[in-house]
Amino acid sequence: MPPTLHCIEAHWPAPAHVQALCTTRTGGCSEAPYASLNLAQHVGDDSTAVDRNRHLLAAALPEGTSVQWLSQVHGAAVVQASPASACPEADACYSHQAGIACAVLTADCLPVLFCSMAGDRVAAAHAGWRGLLGGVLEATAAALGGAPGQLMAWLGPAIGPAAFEVGPEVREAFLARADSAVAAQTAKCFTPNPARQGHYFADLYTLARLRLRAAGLIRIYGGGYCTCSDAARFFSYRRDGQTGRMASLILIRSS
Repeated sequence: MPPTLHCIEAHWPAPAHVQALCTTRTGGCSEAPYASLNLAQHVGDDSTAVDRNRHLLAAALPEGTSVQWLSQVHGAAVVQASPASACPEADACYSHQAGIACAVLTADCLPVLFCSMAGDRVAAAHAGWRGLLGGVLEATAAALGGAPGQLMAWLGPAIGPAAFEVGPEVREAFLARADSAVAAQTAKCFTPNPARQGHYFADLYTLARLRLRAAGLIRIYGGGYCTCSDAARFFSYRRDGQTGRMASLILIRSS
């Protein structure tokens, strides 16, 4: 991996031929407020700098790897990654082919990487609260196919439960969608904010785990970061407004 590029490798028991990582904000070419490894072309950064950053990322991946970028809309659409696909409108993608990296961009939303136990199927999903509520994780697991118990998921860096303030409508929406088996656990994901009556701090990580377990996944790893509170390592839209995006990627190596 190039010495200037700083990534977080997924810590999970995926097969050795599966590579999964999340970039940080450091080691790139972009200037403030996108300093420095911004990988998004849609946030107002200089396009030449973003292209250079994407080349740096490509150098950290196996030679010849193509990256499936998405036009994310906080929905639940899932597409199959393809080296010929430009930038489809979706919030998740999957692949059964070696050499194609599934990628999502985030700056507080939760990136979730999926892998089959055999390492022959991989996927990446972008799960903000809207996508999470809309079923993007369940849709991604279904698109991968096979038994959900034979899938594993890794939760990448997202805004933490002490920083993600939401209004009462968000809590009510999740509770309305939660079945009786997880209603109490879902309610516990929303902690009242003593400084703002009627507002809550939401735990995206636990909400995602509940949705994944309900979908049949039992092997769930990662979590524990907070993009909002760790300004040295992560971009955060909630913290900064105008800012860059990290990429979370997963691929099957060709050799």
